[in-house]
Amino acid sequence: MAERDITIIGGGPGGYVAAIRAARLGAKVCLIEKEELGGTCLNWGCIPTKALLHGVKILETIREGKDFGIQAGEPSVDFAKLCARKDRVVKTLVSGVAGLMKSNGIEVMKGRGRFVTPQKIEVTDEKGQKTVVEAGKTVIATGSVSADLPIPGIQSEGVIDSTGALQLKEIPESMIIIGAGPIGLEFGSIFSVLGTRVTILEMMPQILPNEDPEVASALGKSLKRFKMQILTSCAVKEIAAGAEGKKIVRASAPDGEKAFEGRYVLMAVGRRPNLEELGLEEIGVGFTKKGVGVDEKMETNVPGVYAIGDVTGQWLLAHFASAQGEVAVENALGHPSKLNPRVVPRCVYTLPEVASVGLAEKEAAGAGYKIKVGRFPFAASGKATAIGQREGFVKIVADSKYDEILGVHIVGPHATDLIGEAVVAMQLESTAEELARSIHPHPTLTEALMESAMDVNGMAVHIPPRGGK
Repeated sequence: MAERDITIIGGGPGGYVAAIRAARLGAKVCLIEKEELGGTCLNWGCIPTKALLHGVKILETIREGKDFGIQAGEPSVDFAKLCARKDRVVKTLVSGVAGLMKSNGIEVMKGRGRFVTPQKIEVTDEKGQKTVVEAGKTVIATGSVSADLPIPGIQSEGVIDSTGALQLKEIPESMIIIGAGPIGLEFGSIFSVLGTRVTILEMMPQILPNEDPEVASALGKSLKRFKMQILTSCAVKEIAAGAEGKKIVRASAPDGEKAFEGRYVLMAVGRRPNLEELGLEEIGVGFTKKGVGVDEKMETNVPGVYAIGDVTGQWLLAHFASAQGEVAVENALGHPSKLNPRVVPRCVYTLPEVASVGLAEKEAAGAGYKIKVGRFPFAASGKATAIGQREGFVKIVADSKYDEILGVHIVGPHATDLIGEAVVAMQLESTAEELARSIHPHPTLTEALMESAMDVNGMAVHIPPRGGK
């Protein structure tokens, strides 16, 4: 039996970051991972999709070149080469994580971990051999898996999840995507630019159901240029076989029953915690409706057992899992720590991008705040106009009493990069006035944040005054 200070089950962005932090704090660490280091994010999610997205952005840039006087003709796509580059990116980063494990003195065990007791983990490798690891503290970081809906035909051939979409060998002629959340819209953007006829069906009244309605509406208008068919308030009833290997999706829409035909059906209805075969019930770990229950220290109801990332069912985001991982091991090793759940950024990698942090306008009002809102359109931005990306806006929600920023919402160019400034501002409890008074470089897209903060108090420079002169 091997003894360690701390054992971490799962080597994704939550688990491997937690392992590194624990090692830097002087702990003897064992990281258990049954597949590849980096987890879903690095291998089958965040990273490979961004590699594909960068390719389609280049494709769009070439097509738009004529507007800048650049004549390149209609570009062609070598999908195999695009996917090969994606795989190289993943391999490079997985290798980098392995190097970090080695340089930090972290033992990596390949296999499936299962609790025997709160202090003992049985690890079963691919050959069925078992090893028991003992540690004073354990962190559960097993992530999530694609969620399914109880739809007839969902298990049939041609129905794929996000991992299956990343394994396609050719650009499909048509695809039906069920779910207009971040995953569905991201894949819709990728394949529609590549030439796939994309239909997206969403059962909720708006795309991005968890985001600000104003932002969702603006994104929906922008996505129309890719000729995607997007239907909201559309509940899927059945997936059936069609002619020539295609699939038929039958759904109920506000104007009646409809049928859609596509080569593939991509299920993008979210993810659920990966809790199978961990032995959590046997050791008495408690659950919420969303996942493993934890306190602000990331500790479960079982002393010495912590949980982070998607298994907690909170924000299913890689960066949130990493932050939780750092907090968990710091507390486990005697360094009191907690995170600020008010400043978790949410990013959607569509064309254009969407990013937000904090409360939406209706959420803030519903929480009892008297609010004021500032907006600044990218159409009024010098940099956005220069680069030909004038769609979207920045929206800031602030508290009327103290002027504190409660939420920032961006739809437009490089939104996922710009949101970092808003996160720092909110972490420091910045007021809109303080952000507005911070000198921003010109010409940059960051000026849109400054001007939106100015507009919170009606002082934006580069848009007309409210109510006219």
